[in-house]
Amino acid sequence: MSLAFVNNAYLDELISATELNRQPGHILDKAAKHPVTITRNGQFFALLPREEVTCLVKTATQSKTVFESLTVAFSLLLGKEIGFEHPYGWLSVFDSDELQEFIKELSKAFRLVDSSTTAWEMIDAIIHEWHESAIAISSPELAAAFNDETDEILLTQPSVENAK
Repeated sequence: MSLAFVNNAYLDELISATELNRQPGHILDKAAKHPVTITRNGQFFALLPREEVTCLVKTATQSKTVFESLTVAFSLLLGKEIGFEHPYGWLSVFDSDELQEFIKELSKAFRLVDSSTTAWEMIDAIIHEWHESAIAISSPELAAAFNDETDEILLTQPSVENAK
């Protein structure tokens, strides 16, 4: 489901609780096709398929993740200090050019949310890959391993005699 559903979520049909009690099957059939609002004593209840609710929750959660990570990236570009205790503090290991690339990648993927069924997975992958890169950059052990100037020992082709 795309975000087009979100834009039309309140273009629904109003149904009283009494009508729901009288015709539950008919109302559920309607709710399977489009959102239905059940009214009772001035209260409003949304009735829609669970898959659509799941999509709405995922959209809200993932949008918050995108917003928070982009906010940190932009803040870092503006020179603000972000500590590693912040959930996206790991972005501080990147330089300005890298932060701009992160912003570009994430923004591009987010624009696909309305048209691609895999956009959220792409967003998760982008954030995960950048986070893993930040861990690698900030790891003293990995830095030491990459900077190690130990002479390489070339492997030789095993001979038939040595295999016996």
